[in-house]
Amino acid sequence: ELLERVRKGGGEDSILRHTQRNKKLFVRERLKLLLDDGSFLELSPLAGLNMPYGDVPAAGCLTGIGKICGIWCVFMASDATVKGGTIFPIGVKKQLRAQEIAMENRLLSVHLVDSGGAFLPLQSELFPDKLHGGRIFYNEAIMSAMGIPQVAVVCGSCVAGGAYVPTMAEEAVIIDKIGTLFLAGPPLVKAATGEYVSPEDLGGAKLHSQVSGCTDHFAPSEKEAFECIRNVISTLNYDPVPEEGTEHDSPLYSSEELLGLAPQDYRCTLPVKLILSRLVDGSRFQEFKANYGTTLITGFGHVKGHLVGIVANNGELAHDAALKGSHFVQLCGQRGIPILFLQNTAPQPAEPTSISQAEAHSNRLKAQASMMAAVACAAVPKITIVIGGCYGSDSYVMCGRSFSPNFLFLWPNARVALVDSRHFSTVPQAGDSDCTDESELKQLKAKLEEESSAFYSSARLWDDGIILPQNTRKV
Repeated sequence: ELLERVRKGGGEDSILRHTQRNKKLFVRERLKLLLDDGSFLELSPLAGLNMPYGDVPAAGCLTGIGKICGIWCVFMASDATVKGGTIFPIGVKKQLRAQEIAMENRLLSVHLVDSGGAFLPLQSELFPDKLHGGRIFYNEAIMSAMGIPQVAVVCGSCVAGGAYVPTMAEEAVIIDKIGTLFLAGPPLVKAATGEYVSPEDLGGAKLHSQVSGCTDHFAPSEKEAFECIRNVISTLNYDPVPEEGTEHDSPLYSSEELLGLAPQDYRCTLPVKLILSRLVDGSRFQEFKANYGTTLITGFGHVKGHLVGIVANNGELAHDAALKGSHFVQLCGQRGIPILFLQNTAPQPAEPTSISQAEAHSNRLKAQASMMAAVACAAVPKITIVIGGCYGSDSYVMCGRSFSPNFLFLWPNARVALVDSRHFSTVPQAGDSDCTDESELKQLKAKLEEESSAFYSSARLWDDGIILPQNTRKV
Protein backbone atom coordinates (compact mmCIF):
# COMPACT_ATOMS: atom_id res chain seq x y z
CA GLU A 1 0.00 0.00 0.00
CA LEU A 2 2.84 2.39 0.85
CA LEU A 3 4.65 1.66 -2.43
CA GLU A 4 1.44 2.29 -4.34
CA ARG A 5 1.03 5.59 -2.52
CA VAL A 6 4.58 6.58 -3.49
CA ARG A 7 3.95 5.74 -7.15
CA LYS A 8 1.08 8.25 -7.18
CA GLY A 9 3.58 11.03 -6.45
CA GLY A 10 2.18 14.38 -5.38
CA GLY A 11 -1.51 13.54 -5.79
CA GLU A 12 -4.26 14.00 -8.35
CA ASP A 13 -3.96 17.78 -8.82
CA SER A 14 -0.21 17.62 -9.35
CA ILE A 15 -0.57 14.70 -11.75
CA LEU A 16 -3.14 16.65 -13.81
CA ARG A 17 -0.88 19.73 -13.95
CA HIS A 18 2.12 17.58 -14.90
CA THR A 19 0.44 15.73 -17.77
CA GLN A 20 -2.09 18.20 -19.16
CA ARG A 21 -0.67 21.69 -18.74
CA ASN A 22 2.97 20.67 -19.11
CA LYS A 23 2.45 17.61 -21.37
CA LYS A 24 5.11 15.64 -19.53
CA LEU A 25 5.66 11.95 -18.86
CA PHE A 26 5.74 10.51 -15.35
CA VAL A 27 9.14 9.65 -13.96
CA ARG A 28 8.61 5.87 -14.21
CA GLU A 29 7.42 6.20 -17.83
CA ARG A 30 10.67 8.03 -18.58
CA LEU A 31 12.69 5.20 -17.08
CA LYS A 32 10.82 2.63 -19.16
CA LEU A 33 11.89 4.50 -22.31
CA LEU A 34 15.46 4.84 -21.08
CA LEU A 35 16.32 1.45 -19.55
CA ASP A 36 17.07 -1.65 -21.61
CA ASP A 37 14.07 -3.67 -20.46
CA GLY A 38 12.31 -1.04 -18.37
CA SER A 39 13.17 -2.88 -15.14
CA PHE A 40 15.27 -1.50 -12.30
CA LEU A 41 16.02 -1.83 -8.60
CA GLU A 42 14.53 1.23 -6.91
CA LEU A 43 16.56 2.46 -3.93
CA SER A 44 14.82 3.61 -0.73
CA PRO A 45 11.39 4.05 -2.36
CA LEU A 46 9.79 5.04 0.96
CA ALA A 47 12.28 7.81 1.81
CA GLY A 48 10.48 10.93 2.99
CA LEU A 49 7.22 9.36 4.16
CA ASN A 50 5.64 11.01 7.21
CA MET A 51 8.57 13.33 7.86
CA PRO A 52 8.29 16.15 10.45
CA TYR A 53 8.18 18.88 7.76
CA GLY A 54 5.31 17.20 5.93
CA ASP A 55 4.83 14.11 3.85
CA VAL A 56 7.26 14.11 0.90
CA PRO A 57 6.62 10.84 -0.96
CA ALA A 58 9.81 9.32 -2.34
CA ALA A 59 11.64 12.51 -1.42
CA GLY A 60 10.61 14.12 -4.73
CA CYS A 61 13.18 12.05 -6.59
CA LEU A 62 13.58 8.45 -7.64
CA THR A 63 16.96 6.71 -7.49
CA GLY A 64 17.85 3.25 -8.67
CA ILE A 65 20.02 0.88 -10.60
CA GLY A 66 19.34 -0.55 -14.06
CA LYS A 67 20.95 -1.29 -17.41
CA ILE A 68 21.28 1.08 -20.36
CA CYS A 69 22.99 -0.26 -23.50
CA GLY A 70 24.08 -3.24 -21.43
CA ILE A 71 25.88 -1.02 -18.90
CA TRP A 72 24.87 -0.95 -15.24
CA CYS A 73 23.89 2.62 -14.31
CA VAL A 74 22.77 4.56 -11.27
CA PHE A 75 20.03 7.04 -12.08
CA MET A 76 18.62 10.03 -10.21
CA ALA A 77 15.28 11.19 -11.58
CA SER A 78 13.18 14.11 -10.30
CA ASP A 79 9.49 13.53 -9.69
CA ALA A 80 7.98 16.93 -10.49
CA THR A 81 4.53 15.86 -9.27
CA VAL A 82 5.97 16.05 -5.74
CA LYS A 83 6.15 19.78 -4.98
CA GLY A 84 7.55 20.56 -8.43
CA GLY A 85 10.56 18.31 -7.91
CA THR A 86 11.76 20.71 -5.20
CA ILE A 87 14.74 19.39 -3.25
CA PHE A 88 14.08 18.59 0.42
CA PRO A 89 16.74 17.50 2.95
CA ILE A 90 15.76 13.85 2.55
CA GLY A 91 16.01 14.25 -1.25
CA VAL A 92 19.58 15.53 -0.89
CA LYS A 93 20.42 12.54 1.30
CA LYS A 94 18.89 10.18 -1.26
CA GLN A 95 20.90 11.63 -4.15
CA LEU A 96 24.14 11.59 -2.15
CA ARG A 97 23.56 7.91 -1.35
CA ALA A 98 23.04 7.17 -5.06
CA GLN A 99 26.30 8.97 -5.90
CA GLU A 100 28.10 7.02 -3.17
CA ILE A 101 26.91 3.77 -4.78
CA ALA A 102 28.07 5.03 -8.19
CA MET A 103 31.55 5.84 -6.85
CA GLU A 104 31.94 2.60 -4.88
CA ASN A 105 30.94 0.47 -7.85
CA ARG A 106 32.15 2.72 -10.69
CA LEU A 107 28.68 2.92 -12.19
CA LEU A 108 27.74 5.43 -14.87
CA SER A 109 25.34 8.11 -13.54
CA VAL A 110 22.24 9.38 -15.35
CA HIS A 111 20.34 12.47 -14.15
CA LEU A 112 16.78 13.17 -15.28
CA VAL A 113 16.30 16.74 -14.01
CA ASP A 114 12.87 18.30 -13.52
CA SER A 115 13.36 20.34 -10.38
CA GLY A 116 12.51 23.68 -8.82
CA GLY A 117 15.77 23.71 -6.84
CA ALA A 118 16.06 23.83 -3.06
CA PHE A 119 12.98 24.12 -0.81
CA LEU A 120 13.84 27.53 0.66
CA PRO A 121 11.97 27.28 4.00
CA LEU A 122 14.35 24.42 4.91
CA GLN A 123 17.52 25.96 3.44
CA SER A 124 19.42 25.62 6.75
CA GLU A 125 18.89 21.85 6.58
CA LEU A 126 19.98 21.37 3.00
CA PHE A 127 22.44 24.09 2.03
CA PRO A 128 25.32 25.01 4.36
CA ASP A 129 26.82 21.78 5.69
CA LYS A 130 29.34 19.32 4.29
CA LEU A 131 26.77 16.66 3.38
CA HIS A 132 24.09 19.06 2.17
CA GLY A 133 23.09 20.01 -1.39
CA GLY A 134 26.42 21.38 -2.57
CA ARG A 135 27.98 17.97 -2.03
CA ILE A 136 26.06 16.71 -5.08
CA PHE A 137 28.08 19.04 -7.33
CA TYR A 138 31.33 18.24 -5.50
CA ASN A 139 30.68 14.53 -6.12
CA GLU A 140 30.00 15.20 -9.80
CA ALA A 141 33.45 16.79 -10.13
CA ILE A 142 35.16 13.99 -8.20
CA MET A 143 33.42 11.30 -10.28
CA SER A 144 34.53 13.00 -13.49
CA ALA A 145 38.10 12.98 -12.19
CA MET A 146 37.70 9.26 -11.41
CA GLY A 147 36.65 8.64 -15.01
CA ILE A 148 33.05 7.77 -14.11
CA PRO A 149 30.77 9.23 -16.83
CA GLN A 150 27.69 11.29 -15.99
CA VAL A 151 24.98 12.34 -18.42
CA ALA A 152 21.81 14.37 -17.95
CA VAL A 153 18.44 15.09 -19.52
CA VAL A 154 16.72 18.41 -18.81
CA CYS A 155 13.12 17.24 -18.93
CA GLY A 156 11.39 20.09 -17.12
CA SER A 157 12.23 23.11 -15.01
CA CYS A 158 15.86 23.14 -13.97
CA VAL A 159 16.16 26.04 -11.57
CA ALA A 160 18.71 27.42 -9.09
CA GLY A 161 20.94 24.70 -7.63
CA GLY A 162 19.29 22.15 -9.91
CA ALA A 163 20.80 23.95 -12.90
CA TYR A 164 24.32 22.85 -11.96
CA VAL A 165 23.54 19.12 -12.27
CA PRO A 166 23.25 19.06 -16.09
CA THR A 167 25.91 21.74 -16.66
CA MET A 168 28.45 19.67 -14.71
CA ALA A 169 27.54 16.45 -16.53
CA GLU A 170 29.73 15.34 -19.45
CA GLU A 171 26.86 15.55 -21.95
CA ALA A 172 23.36 16.97 -21.53
CA VAL A 173 20.18 16.76 -23.59
CA ILE A 174 17.39 19.35 -23.32
CA ILE A 175 13.80 18.79 -24.47
CA ASP A 176 12.05 21.44 -26.56
CA LYS A 177 9.12 23.33 -25.02
CA ILE A 178 9.32 21.59 -21.62
CA GLY A 179 13.01 21.79 -20.66
CA THR A 180 14.19 25.08 -19.14
CA LEU A 181 17.47 25.93 -17.44
CA PHE A 182 18.19 29.05 -15.39
CA LEU A 183 19.46 30.16 -11.99
CA ALA A 184 16.47 32.45 -11.39
CA GLY A 185 13.21 32.22 -13.33
CA PRO A 186 10.92 34.82 -14.93
CA PRO A 187 9.22 35.87 -11.63
CA LEU A 188 12.56 37.00 -10.19
CA VAL A 189 13.46 38.84 -13.41
CA LYS A 190 10.12 40.64 -13.13
CA ALA A 191 10.74 41.48 -9.46
CA ALA A 192 14.28 42.72 -10.09
CA THR A 193 13.91 44.64 -13.37
CA GLY A 194 10.19 44.97 -14.01
CA GLU A 195 10.70 43.16 -17.31
CA TYR A 196 8.58 40.19 -18.35
CA VAL A 197 10.41 37.37 -20.10
CA SER A 198 9.04 33.97 -21.01
CA PRO A 199 10.68 30.79 -19.61
CA GLU A 200 11.46 29.77 -23.20
CA ASP A 201 13.29 33.03 -23.99
CA LEU A 202 15.11 33.08 -20.67
CA GLY A 203 16.33 29.49 -20.62
CA GLY A 204 14.57 27.25 -23.14
CA ALA A 205 15.94 24.43 -25.25
CA LYS A 206 16.73 26.55 -28.32
CA LEU A 207 18.54 29.20 -26.31
CA HIS A 208 20.80 26.69 -24.54
CA SER A 209 21.42 24.62 -27.66
CA GLN A 210 22.09 27.55 -30.01
CA VAL A 211 23.27 30.49 -27.87
CA SER A 212 24.67 29.57 -24.45
CA GLY A 213 25.96 26.08 -25.27
CA CYS A 214 24.95 24.91 -21.77
CA THR A 215 23.38 21.78 -23.31
CA ASP A 216 24.88 19.55 -25.98
CA HIS A 217 21.84 18.01 -27.65
CA PHE A 218 18.41 19.35 -28.64
CA ALA A 219 15.46 16.90 -28.54
CA PRO A 220 12.06 17.76 -30.01
CA SER A 221 10.27 15.31 -27.65
CA GLU A 222 10.83 13.23 -24.53
CA LYS A 223 11.01 10.00 -26.52
CA GLU A 224 13.70 11.44 -28.79
CA ALA A 225 15.59 12.75 -25.74
CA PHE A 226 15.87 9.28 -24.23
CA GLU A 227 16.89 7.79 -27.58
CA CYS A 228 19.55 10.50 -27.76
CA ILE A 229 20.89 9.77 -24.27
CA ARG A 230 21.08 6.05 -25.09
CA ASN A 231 23.15 6.96 -28.15
CA VAL A 232 25.38 9.14 -25.97
CA ILE A 233 25.92 6.26 -23.54
CA SER A 234 26.85 3.94 -26.39
CA THR A 235 29.72 6.31 -27.31
CA LEU A 236 31.18 6.76 -23.82
CA ASN A 237 33.63 3.91 -24.35
CA TYR A 238 32.56 2.61 -20.95
CA ASP A 239 32.56 -1.15 -21.28
CA PRO A 240 29.90 -3.19 -19.54
CA VAL A 241 31.27 -5.13 -16.58
CA PRO A 242 31.61 -8.70 -17.91
CA GLU A 243 29.07 -10.88 -16.19
CA GLU A 244 29.88 -14.45 -15.32
CA GLY A 245 28.01 -16.79 -17.57
CA THR A 246 28.06 -19.47 -14.88
CA GLU A 247 24.99 -21.64 -14.90
CA HIS A 248 23.43 -22.00 -11.49
CA ASP A 249 20.81 -24.07 -9.76
CA SER A 250 17.71 -22.71 -8.13
CA PRO A 251 17.19 -23.40 -4.42
CA LEU A 252 15.49 -26.73 -3.71
CA TYR A 253 12.78 -24.91 -1.75
CA SER A 254 10.49 -22.10 -2.89
CA SER A 255 11.49 -18.54 -2.00
CA GLU A 256 7.78 -17.84 -1.40
CA GLU A 257 8.15 -19.85 1.82
CA LEU A 258 10.36 -17.07 3.20
CA LEU A 259 7.12 -15.23 4.02
CA GLY A 260 6.38 -17.91 6.59
CA LEU A 261 9.92 -17.89 7.96
CA ALA A 262 10.26 -14.15 8.59
CA PRO A 263 10.63 -13.84 12.38
CA GLN A 264 7.90 -12.10 14.35
CA ASP A 265 9.41 -12.58 17.81
CA TYR A 266 13.05 -11.54 18.10
CA ARG A 267 13.63 -13.08 21.53
CA CYS A 268 13.85 -16.65 20.28
CA THR A 269 16.46 -18.49 18.24
CA LEU A 270 15.79 -18.42 14.51
CA PRO A 271 16.47 -21.59 12.47
CA VAL A 272 18.40 -19.50 9.95
CA LYS A 273 19.45 -22.53 7.85
CA LEU A 274 15.82 -22.78 6.73
CA ILE A 275 16.19 -19.29 5.28
CA LEU A 276 19.57 -20.08 3.67
CA SER A 277 18.11 -23.15 1.98
CA ARG A 278 15.73 -20.81 0.13
CA LEU A 279 18.42 -18.31 -0.88
CA VAL A 280 21.51 -20.21 -2.07
CA ASP A 281 22.01 -22.14 -5.32
CA GLY A 282 20.89 -25.74 -5.03
CA SER A 283 20.33 -25.12 -1.29
CA ARG A 284 24.02 -26.06 -0.88
CA PHE A 285 25.79 -24.51 2.11
CA GLN A 286 29.33 -25.39 3.19
CA GLU A 287 29.30 -24.55 6.89
CA PHE A 288 32.38 -23.27 8.74
CA LYS A 289 32.90 -24.26 12.41
CA ALA A 290 29.51 -25.97 12.45
CA ASN A 291 29.78 -27.19 16.06
CA TYR A 292 31.32 -24.06 17.61
CA GLY A 293 29.53 -20.84 18.51
CA THR A 294 26.27 -22.16 17.09
CA THR A 295 24.33 -18.93 17.70
CA LEU A 296 26.11 -17.57 14.62
CA ILE A 297 26.04 -19.52 11.34
CA THR A 298 29.02 -19.01 8.99
CA GLY A 299 29.91 -20.68 5.72
CA PHE A 300 30.05 -20.49 1.94
CA GLY A 301 27.37 -20.73 -0.72
CA HIS A 302 26.57 -19.43 -4.19
CA VAL A 303 23.86 -16.92 -5.09
CA LYS A 304 23.05 -17.00 -8.82
CA GLY A 305 26.52 -18.41 -9.51
CA HIS A 306 28.40 -15.92 -7.32
CA LEU A 307 30.41 -17.33 -4.40
CA VAL A 308 29.65 -15.53 -1.13
CA GLY A 309 30.57 -15.92 2.52
CA ILE A 310 27.48 -15.95 4.71
CA VAL A 311 27.31 -14.67 8.30
CA ALA A 312 23.86 -15.19 9.81
CA ASN A 313 22.49 -14.74 13.34
CA ASN A 314 20.97 -17.82 14.90
CA GLY A 315 20.39 -16.34 18.35
CA GLU A 316 22.37 -14.30 20.88
CA LEU A 317 25.87 -13.37 19.65
CA ALA A 318 27.84 -14.93 22.50
CA HIS A 319 31.61 -14.94 23.10
CA ASP A 320 32.40 -18.07 21.05
CA ALA A 321 30.05 -17.02 18.23
CA ALA A 322 31.78 -13.62 17.92
CA LEU A 323 35.24 -15.27 17.84
CA LYS A 324 34.02 -17.60 15.10
CA GLY A 325 32.55 -14.65 13.15
CA SER A 326 35.83 -12.73 13.42
CA HIS A 327 37.79 -15.73 12.08
CA PHE A 328 35.39 -16.29 9.19
CA VAL A 329 35.22 -12.63 8.12
CA GLN A 330 39.04 -12.50 8.04
CA LEU A 331 39.05 -15.62 5.83
CA CYS A 332 36.67 -13.96 3.38
CA GLY A 333 38.86 -10.85 3.35
CA GLN A 334 42.00 -12.89 2.61
CA ARG A 335 40.28 -14.81 -0.20
CA GLY A 336 38.51 -11.78 -1.71
CA ILE A 337 35.05 -13.30 -1.20
CA PRO A 338 32.05 -10.95 -0.78
CA ILE A 339 30.12 -11.32 2.47
CA LEU A 340 26.36 -11.54 2.95
CA PHE A 341 25.18 -10.70 6.48
CA LEU A 342 21.72 -11.83 7.61
CA GLN A 343 20.85 -9.87 10.75
CA ASN A 344 18.50 -11.05 13.46
CA THR A 345 20.31 -9.88 16.55
CA ALA A 346 18.69 -11.18 19.73
CA PRO A 347 18.15 -8.12 21.97
CA GLN A 348 19.96 -8.16 25.31
CA PRO A 349 18.37 -7.09 28.61
CA ALA A 350 19.16 -3.49 29.55
CA GLU A 351 21.20 -4.72 32.49
CA PRO A 352 22.40 -8.13 33.74
CA THR A 353 20.25 -9.74 36.43
CA SER A 354 22.91 -12.00 37.96
CA ILE A 355 26.68 -12.30 38.53
CA SER A 356 26.97 -15.02 35.90
CA GLN A 357 25.15 -12.85 33.34
CA ALA A 358 27.47 -9.95 34.13
CA GLU A 359 30.50 -12.20 33.58
CA ALA A 360 29.08 -13.44 30.28
CA HIS A 361 28.54 -9.84 29.14
CA SER A 362 32.14 -8.97 30.01
CA ASN A 363 33.54 -12.03 28.24
CA ARG A 364 31.84 -11.30 24.96
CA LEU A 365 32.84 -7.63 24.84
CA LYS A 366 36.40 -8.36 23.68
CA ALA A 367 35.23 -11.02 21.23
CA GLN A 368 32.67 -8.64 19.73
CA ALA A 369 35.28 -5.88 19.48
CA SER A 370 37.49 -8.32 17.55
CA MET A 371 34.66 -9.13 15.13
CA MET A 372 33.83 -5.42 14.70
CA ALA A 373 37.43 -4.77 13.66
CA ALA A 374 37.37 -7.70 11.24
CA VAL A 375 34.12 -6.51 9.63
CA ALA A 376 35.31 -2.89 9.36
CA CYS A 377 38.64 -3.88 7.76
CA ALA A 378 37.45 -6.63 5.39
CA ALA A 379 38.12 -5.06 1.97
CA VAL A 380 35.42 -7.01 0.13
CA PRO A 381 31.87 -6.13 -0.92
CA LYS A 382 29.41 -6.50 1.95
CA ILE A 383 25.63 -6.76 1.69
CA THR A 384 23.45 -6.77 4.81
CA ILE A 385 19.84 -7.94 5.00
CA VAL A 386 17.99 -7.28 8.26
CA ILE A 387 15.62 -10.25 8.39
CA GLY A 388 14.52 -9.68 12.00
CA GLY A 389 15.84 -7.55 14.82
CA CYS A 390 18.76 -5.13 14.55
CA TYR A 391 19.66 -4.18 18.12
CA GLY A 392 22.51 -2.40 19.87
CA SER A 393 26.16 -3.35 19.45
CA ASP A 394 25.20 -6.56 17.64
CA SER A 395 24.14 -4.29 14.76
CA TYR A 396 27.72 -3.01 14.43
CA VAL A 397 29.22 -6.50 14.65
CA MET A 398 26.84 -7.71 11.91
CA CYS A 399 27.72 -4.84 9.53
CA GLY A 400 24.88 -2.43 10.21
CA ARG A 401 24.65 0.97 8.54
CA SER A 402 27.44 2.57 10.59
CA PHE A 403 29.87 -0.08 9.29
CA SER A 404 29.21 0.94 5.66
CA PRO A 405 27.93 -2.18 3.91
CA ASN A 406 27.76 -1.68 0.13
CA PHE A 407 24.01 -2.24 0.44
CA LEU A 408 21.63 -2.69 3.36
CA PHE A 409 18.04 -3.89 2.90
CA LEU A 410 15.26 -4.66 5.39
CA TRP A 411 12.44 -7.16 5.42
CA PRO A 412 9.13 -5.45 6.35
CA ASN A 413 9.10 -7.15 9.77
CA ALA A 414 12.58 -5.83 10.70
CA ARG A 415 13.16 -3.77 13.84
CA VAL A 416 16.06 -1.28 14.15
CA ALA A 417 16.80 0.10 17.61
CA LEU A 418 19.47 0.54 20.26
CA VAL A 419 17.41 -1.50 22.73
CA ASP A 420 14.24 -3.59 22.65
CA SER A 421 11.37 -1.75 24.33
CA ARG A 422 10.07 -5.06 25.74
CA HIS A 423 13.04 -5.20 28.12
CA PHE A 424 11.86 -2.01 29.86
CA SER A 425 9.89 -3.56 32.71
CA THR A 426 11.06 -0.98 35.25
CA VAL A 427 12.56 2.50 35.16
CA PRO A 428 16.12 2.62 36.60
CA GLN A 429 16.00 4.59 39.86
CA ALA A 430 18.06 7.77 40.21
CA GLY A 431 19.42 9.22 43.44
CA ASP A 432 17.20 8.70 46.47
CA SER A 433 14.01 8.35 44.45
CA ASP A 434 12.05 5.28 45.54
CA CYS A 435 9.32 5.53 42.94
CA THR A 436 9.13 5.12 39.20
CA ASP A 437 7.17 7.19 36.72
CA GLU A 438 5.03 4.63 34.93
CA SER A 439 3.66 7.17 32.45
CA GLU A 440 7.19 8.18 31.39
CA LEU A 441 8.07 4.52 30.94
CA LYS A 442 4.97 3.96 28.86
CA GLN A 443 5.77 6.97 26.65
CA LEU A 444 9.37 5.84 26.19
CA LYS A 445 8.31 2.32 25.24
CA ALA A 446 5.77 3.67 22.73
CA LYS A 447 8.42 5.99 21.23
CA LEU A 448 10.94 3.14 20.92
CA GLU A 449 8.31 0.89 19.38
CA GLU A 450 7.40 3.49 16.74
CA GLU A 451 11.00 4.42 15.93
CA SER A 452 12.20 0.83 15.59
CA SER A 453 9.88 -0.13 12.72
CA ALA A 454 11.33 -0.87 9.29
CA PHE A 455 9.18 1.90 7.80
CA TYR A 456 10.49 4.56 10.19
CA SER A 457 14.04 3.50 9.30
CA SER A 458 13.52 3.44 5.55
CA ALA A 459 11.74 6.82 5.49
CA ARG A 460 14.93 8.33 6.93
CA LEU A 461 17.26 6.54 4.53
CA TRP A 462 19.00 4.45 7.19
CA ASP A 463 18.92 1.67 4.60
CA ASP A 464 18.60 1.14 0.85
CA GLY A 465 14.98 0.05 1.01
CA ILE A 466 12.47 -2.47 2.32
CA ILE A 467 12.25 -5.62 0.20
CA LEU A 468 9.80 -8.49 0.26
CA PRO A 469 11.40 -11.65 1.74
CA GLN A 470 10.64 -13.70 -1.38
CA ASN A 471 12.59 -11.19 -3.53
CA THR A 472 15.76 -11.35 -1.43
CA ARG A 473 17.70 -13.62 -3.78
CA LYS A 474 16.86 -11.48 -6.82
CA VAL A 475 17.76 -8.21 -5.07
